[in-house]
Amino acid sequence: MQSGISVMLAPEPLGSLWGIPITNTLVTSWVAIALLILFAIILRSRLSYTPGRFQLLIESLVIYIQDFIKETLESEKWSRRAFPLLITIFLFIAMSNLIEFTPGIGSVGFFSPDGSFVPLFRSVNTDLNVTLTLAIISVISIEIFGILAVGFWRYTGKFINFTSPLNFLVGLIELVSELSRFVSFSFRLFGNIFAGEVLIAVVSYFVPYILPVPLMGFEVFVGFVQAAVFALLTLFFIKLAITDPHAAH
Repeated sequence: MQSGISVMLAPEPLGSLWGIPITNTLVTSWVAIALLILFAIILRSRLSYTPGRFQLLIESLVIYIQDFIKETLESEKWSRRAFPLLITIFLFIAMSNLIEFTPGIGSVGFFSPDGSFVPLFRSVNTDLNVTLTLAIISVISIEIFGILAVGFWRYTGKFINFTSPLNFLVGLIELVSELSRFVSFSFRLFGNIFAGEVLIAVVSYFVPYILPVPLMGFEVFVGFVQAAVFALLTLFFIKLAITDPHAAH
């Protein structure tokens, strides 16, 4: 049996399916997706032409977010296209982070043959594979928005420009900047959530009855902030992508 603080950087495998490892972060992501689908079904079933307070609150939030996206992108057309992507990213990350601090989540699991405890659920965003996947989806979506808005050749002209040595260097810098988003998106989210999990584990070990609860409340807030930051960065990069580089000058 292990004693003391045990922090695993990689997610723990629970088994495999057709040779594909099933980790506790993957199971938690399924739970997050299932909860979002369930909430959507319940919310849809309770919609009415005479809205109550809760429906008015949800509608006000949706209208506010839509108006914010429209104001940022300065286009009704592109705001309607970007809204589903942005709200899905935010809800998935926020729900995943919220599940992490649900009481009892970390204590549900089993003991492996070597005597170590393996939790059945683990925060989704403490798995770098998940945050990197979200980053790939976000960055590829940004590039697609840019290509659809200004055209393939005009958009790629920002990165590949042989008109002069200076323009070629600027394009190369732009390309490196685009590729660096994979790292910045994934490691920012992973680092913040993993650091919070480690902090709570350390505090729970040394001061188990005083500090963990307020810290968990703070980390829930941080989880929502990180979800908003990820979605907002995606929105702002979409704005840069759909802006004609020549018109901007």
